[in-house]
Order: sequence, then C-alpha cells, then structure tokens
Amino acid sequence: MKTVAIFQSDLKVGGIQKSLVNLLAMLPSEEFEIDVFLFDNVVFYDLSEIGDNVHFYFLKPYIYWNRFVYFGLIRLFHQKKLSDKIYDLAIDFNSYRNECAVGALSVSASKRVMWIHNDVSIKKKEEPKYRILTHFFKGKYRYFDEFVAVSAGIVEPFAHETGVDPSKIRVVPNFINANEIHRKVLTPIAFQVNPAEYNLVSMGRLCHQKGFDILLKEFSQVIDQRKDIHLYLIGDGPERERLLAQTANLNIESFVTFLGNQENPFPYLAKMDGFILDSRYEGQGMVLWEAKAVGLTLFLPRRLEKYNDGLSGCDNIVDSLIKAQKTERKLSSLTEYNQKALFGIQSLFK
Repeated sequence: MKTVAIFQSDLKVGGIQKSLVNLLAMLPSEEFEIDVFLFDNVVFYDLSEIGDNVHFYFLKPYIYWNRFVYFGLIRLFHQKKLSDKIYDLAIDFNSYRNECAVGALSVSASKRVMWIHNDVSIKKKEEPKYRILTHFFKGKYRYFDEFVAVSAGIVEPFAHETGVDPSKIRVVPNFINANEIHRKVLTPIAFQVNPAEYNLVSMGRLCHQKGFDILLKEFSQVIDQRKDIHLYLIGDGPERERLLAQTANLNIESFVTFLGNQENPFPYLAKMDGFILDSRYEGQGMVLWEAKAVGLTLFLPRRLEKYNDGLSGCDNIVDSLIKAQKTERKLSSLTEYNQKALFGIQSLFK
C-alpha cells in the first residue's frame, strides 16, 4: 500500500479542484492510502465516488497577506508537524498557495512533488497579480524533488520561468471520470434546447484566462452568417457582469444563454451538439475531455492543442462554427487516456 499526503487549498468550483476529485476517485483503493489536507471546509463537488481509503483533514488557512511574504519566512513561521505518518509521497497539488507548499514540506515523506496546472509564462504576462505572487513564492521550488505537469505544453514554460531542471518534470494528464460522467448524464433536468438549432456550449470559470470575451466576439461573427445556432455558457465568476454587457453590446442576447454554475453539468452537455473552448491559455482543457466523454463535437483554436495531446484544433473558429452540422453523439470511455494518467502516477513511486 502506497501512502500519500495531498495538500490543496479547497474543493470549491474550479479546474484544479475537479482534477483532484477525479484523481482521488480513480486511484485504486487497494493500492493507495491517501490523506487530503484542505484549507477550507466548503466542498462543491460530489465526493461519493471516493473510497474509504481517502481521509480528509481541514486546516486553518493562512491570513491573506501571507501571500506577499517571501516563502522562506512563511515556512519558518508556519511549519509544524501535521501528522505522525511517514508517507511515500507528499504532494503540493495547488502550486499557488503557500499553505500547500509548507504542508507538503511539513510531513515526513520519501519524495515531495508539486503539481503544475498552467502555462506559467503566459499567466505571468496576462495576470499582474500572478507576477507579484511568483516574486514572493518562487523560492519554494528548490525544496521539491519532482514536478508533475498536466500537459506537455506547460513543461518548457515552467522550466524557463523557474529554472527547474526539465528532467525533474514529468507529464501526467488529469484523470477524467468517464463512468461518473456517463451515469450523471442520465439525471433528469428541467431544461430543453431547440432541436432545430445547432446548440453549442462552453463551460468554465467566467474569468480573463478562459477567454469568454474572445468567444463572444467570435460568436457574434458567426451570428452574422447563420441564425440557427445558440451558445450556452455554464459557469460563473468575476467576469459575469462584463460578459453580460458585452453580449448586449454585440446584440446577440437572444443567441446566448448564461446557465451559471451547475453541480451536475453533464445532462446539460448531453443536450448539446458541440463544445467550444477558447481560453487564452490552459494547463490542460479538462472540460474538453469531459465533453469528449459525453460525445460532443469539439471546437478549440490551434493554440490550445499543445495543452491537449490527441485533440485537434481549428484554424478558424468562426468559419468552423458557420459550417458546423449536427452529428450522432457517441459516448467515449477514455480508457486509454486514463490508463496513461494512472501509469504516470504509479511512476512517481519508482
């Protein structure tokens, strides 16, 4: 039995949070004994798929201003013994929050690993706040033995920005719980789409990174050419009001529906014809793989291909949507994809 300690900020709505839930559900319970340490007791996601080999512990989060203190000082003042266990692996699954890094360094472990979820080079360019945060927490990388990148496309940017030896970075894609998706697809919902239209959906946090403003602008160009198409957006976030205003300014309000956060989005996806992701950057587009499991036609720009090995992008999103036609939807088990992820996890113990 392999023992693992995982440190993550929370299980609220988000891609990192969902990827952790999937990981906990997919790791064989007969092989792994897992302690998960969280710094917030609010849980958005369904944990019913997770076995009794996983144990949750809730810790007190650091005061917000601690993010703007050099990591060496944070570790000095906050590090304390959190468990008497000796783990095979201690994981900072978050890679942003100091609490998670300090936690992974505070337990006895044979190896310490940090998960990397984003293209940090583009993130630094796009988000001034992240540039400030990295200035203070960049000292933490030297304490970790290995790093896991969720796609090949983020390995070089991370190595370049941090100075970490690329040989210490391995690629392990996020698990996608296709069995859960296929079961939840069948949940009855009081929601219908117009079968005469091409029904397109996107899903994610309504924030700058996810590029919903780009999507709306491109979608307005599609509407200029065809009126039998409708866009649904699942998710919420700080950009919601601005995106609603943009929709009104583009005069496409009757062609776009904001559905908000949905605890179970899969019955909504099952009513659609296509799925689109137009993010400025990603670590890995998990929602694309979830949509693939549901059997939707995927639309993504070429720039996102490097984050999603095996998926093909479009040279011109607008043209592709103008020409899009309904096709038969076929569920995908993603067996080979998930097997690759499991091999990656198991290789961390060798």
